[in-house]
Amino acid sequence: MIEPFTVPFMGRALAEMALLAVICGPISVFVFVRRLSFVSDALTHTVFPGVVIGFAAAGLDGVFVGALVAGVLTAVVLTLLTRGARLTDDAATAVLLTAMFSVGVVLVSRQSSYTSDLTSFLFGRLLTVTPQQLTETGVLAVVILAGLLVTARALVFRAFDPAGAAAAGFRVGRLDLWLNVLLALVVVAAVRAVGTILVVALLIVPAAAARMVTDRLAVMAGVGTALVFVSGYFGLLLSWTASLHYGISLTSASAVVLLMVLGYLLLLPVRLLRTAGAARTPIREGRVSPHELVG
Repeated sequence: MIEPFTVPFMGRALAEMALLAVICGPISVFVFVRRLSFVSDALTHTVFPGVVIGFAAAGLDGVFVGALVAGVLTAVVLTLLTRGARLTDDAATAVLLTAMFSVGVVLVSRQSSYTSDLTSFLFGRLLTVTPQQLTETGVLAVVILAGLLVTARALVFRAFDPAGAAAAGFRVGRLDLWLNVLLALVVVAAVRAVGTILVVALLIVPAAAARMVTDRLAVMAGVGTALVFVSGYFGLLLSWTASLHYGISLTSASAVVLLMVLGYLLLLPVRLLRTAGAARTPIREGRVSPHELVG
């Protein structure tokens, strides 16, 4: 259970998953309550042209900067397009997703010399995480968590009552931009490890699974963080065991995501039991008054 992670590349992969767990658990809660699943999916694809340009300009060292610029640019443009209801969120997201990803595909198709290297960013290379990548992820984790800590109350207020938040003096547009930027930073932190195809699972599944067992946002963030870390640990262990002892080729990033989805499915009965219990307990059995429910 421990020995595989004494191997340097396995240890780095587990450390990367731990960092991603710390940031994906809390940010997935806001993705869940704001219903930003499609936006998250779009951000994972719109960083692709930035990855391509960064790789073309400076090789692997330029990928991080390219993805960072593309992600932040997407967050800004998406917020501007949806500001003032000129475009619906879905329409603006679809336009950006198709446009940016198509640009990335065109750029890749014109440079066959590194096409195979860039395709790894679609599916991830968790086992090739370098110390430099760990450092970059750590820096982004600090920035993201600090950003959430400072604006958490305002973001929650805006999520459940945007009109009330505006009346209270909060700049709703700035809050939307801030959350989109934080989402973009999470995507940049995770994209090289698990790929643009699978990073969306890290932004959606943790909170969706945590919602099965709790209604409290802080607890959801904790449960989501634990789910990502446990899935990361056992996913890496499963990939290692399958490849080394059974000769089965199982990519580590795919194993991690599949275990996360399995955790979600295993928690579904818990939600059903909680819903059934809540339906039986109040008013019908005379144990709780309507005034107590409101309180």
